[in-house]
Amino acid sequence: MMELPEAAVITEQVNATLKGKRIESVIANQSPHKFAWFYADPDNYDALLRGHTIDGAISHGGMVEISAGPALIVLAEGLNLRYYPEGEKLPKKHQLLLEFDDGSSLVGSVQMYGAAWAFPQGQFDNWYYLNSKQRPSPLTDAFDYAHFESLLEGQKLESLSAKAFLATDQRIPGLGNGVLQDILWAARIHPKRKMSTVSNEELHTLFVAVKSVLKRMTSLGGRDTEHDLFGTPGRYRTVLSRNTVDKPCPECGTIIQKAAFLGGSIYFCEGCQQL
Repeated sequence: MMELPEAAVITEQVNATLKGKRIESVIANQSPHKFAWFYADPDNYDALLRGHTIDGAISHGGMVEISAGPALIVLAEGLNLRYYPEGEKLPKKHQLLLEFDDGSSLVGSVQMYGAAWAFPQGQFDNWYYLNSKQRPSPLTDAFDYAHFESLLEGQKLESLSAKAFLATDQRIPGLGNGVLQDILWAARIHPKRKMSTVSNEELHTLFVAVKSVLKRMTSLGGRDTEHDLFGTPGRYRTVLSRNTVDKPCPECGTIIQKAAFLGGSIYFCEGCQQL
């Protein structure tokens, strides 16, 4: 699922590949999906976007925002994006299809859930979108230790797990359950550990892990569990993921485990991440 590193990578690829292309047609919600989210009526996307040129893209957390004339296209969550040059066969099922004047296409498809919002600029008040725009990215200097510490203010630390702290309530937009695993492993903190037990030194180590792991994931084109705009897997080799469960930890040799926690899966090494 696209999270902060993949959104940053895809945004660069959109700017390099799609900028300057004119939108010839738009098909939205061709394959209805219960958890595919749109802005207002997706049948209006064609009238809103057709004839406008892709001006550029920026990322906000785990979202890719594409500017097209007076409109914005925001692609987020579990929406898988793929670029198809002219002549390549397009998938039959999709939730968003943009066809360009040179015959190429951008296709967005949802597996579990995802968002493909298109709207006139200034007319979208979605909280997740606005929050992602307002909060500093861990890839920037504005995300400093003072800001990281402030995320704990007012929290009930006795009941707040490390996973919940990092990946819920949009404290750090784009940091989800996927990138969370290697961040906590790098900080040697178990995802179930309560934040009340984390020392000041460990909290600073966690901050460094957030910054460094996300930066490395981004610089290597995303995680090896995800794909970029051209269908290429990321070059960052995950330590803890579906690719490594039941294999030995590269640091201590303990077998990597998987468990259900807070509505999703966690991966951990009991040797490196003790409760």
